[in-house]
Amino acid sequence: MILCIGEAVIDMFHRQDPVHGEVFYPLPGGCCYNTSIAVARLGAQAAFLGRLSTNFFGDIQVQRLNENKVRTDLLLRRDENPILAFIKTEEGRQPQYAFYDQGTVDHLLSQDELPDLPADTSCIVFGSISMAMEPIASAIENLIIKYSEHKVIAFDPNIRPFMIKDRDAYMKRFTQWAGLCTIAKISCEDFEYIFPDTEPQNALQKMIDLGTQLAIVTLGADGSAALFRRENGSVIKVNVPGIHIEKIADTVGAGDTFLGAFLAWLELRGKMSKNSIANLREDDLHDALTFANKAAAIVCARNGAEPPTLSEMEEF
Repeated sequence: MILCIGEAVIDMFHRQDPVHGEVFYPLPGGCCYNTSIAVARLGAQAAFLGRLSTNFFGDIQVQRLNENKVRTDLLLRRDENPILAFIKTEEGRQPQYAFYDQGTVDHLLSQDELPDLPADTSCIVFGSISMAMEPIASAIENLIIKYSEHKVIAFDPNIRPFMIKDRDAYMKRFTQWAGLCTIAKISCEDFEYIFPDTEPQNALQKMIDLGTQLAIVTLGADGSAALFRRENGSVIKVNVPGIHIEKIADTVGAGDTFLGAFLAWLELRGKMSKNSIANLREDDLHDALTFANKAAAIVCARNGAEPPTLSEMEEF
C-alpha cells in the first residue's frame, strides 16, 4: 500500500461567469492528496494520512477520497478550517496561486497524533507545502526518519517559495530529506529554487550526491528524465520524451499525477521495495517514466487535478 501524508487543501479554481465575471469555485486538492487519488485510480492500493476539518469542506475532501477508494481510516478530523488555495490559470502561463493558511487544520498535525502505520505500507509519500509549516513538517520528518530504513520513501518538494520564510533553514532540512528518500520527483521550477542556475541533469546528479537513490525531473512537454544509482554503485540515466496532446487545458495536478502513476507502476508490478528498486533495469525505468508521462499528459488535457483511470490510460 502507498501511504500519502500531508496537507489536503481546498483549491479555489478561477473561471469566467457570464453574470458575475471572475469567480472561484472550490474543489478538494493538495499535492499528496492528489497523488493518493492518482495511485488509487490506477489500480494500486492507496491511503491518505492528514488532518482534515470537521466542517463541510472536510466532508467534501473525505467524500472524494472514498469515491476513489483511497483508504481513510488514518484520517484525523479536527475543528480548524482547511487551507484555501486560490488558483488562476491562463493560457501559456504557469498557474498562479494565493494561499490562505494561517491557523488551518493541516498545520497542526503533531507527532503525538500520528498513528502506527499499517503493516502493508510499502511506500510513504511526502512533500509540498506541509514541509514549510510547523508542527506538521517536524511530524512528517520524524516519521520518515523512523521508516526510511525499511520502507520506500518518495519525496515531491512541490515548492511554493512564498510559503518558505527562511530559505537557508529550509534548504538545510531539504538536504536531510533528500538523503532519506528512495525516490525524488522534482519539477524544473522546483530545481530553479533548490539549485539556482543549474541545468536539470546536473541538478539530478546533486540529488544523487545527497543520497537520493532515484532522482526524477519532470520537463513539461519535453517529458521526464531520471538518474538512478543501482545497488552496485553505478549510475544510469534515462530520458523519456513527452506525450503530445492537442490542447492543454491547464497543468494543475500534473506533477502529483506523474508521481502517483510512477509509484503505481512499481506497486502493481511487485517492485515497490528498497531491494527491488535498487535492482531496477533500465527498461523498467523507461517504462515507468513513459507510463507517468502519459498520465500527466491526460491531466493536462483536463481542467483541474483529474488523474486518469487505468482504462483511460489504455484507451489514450
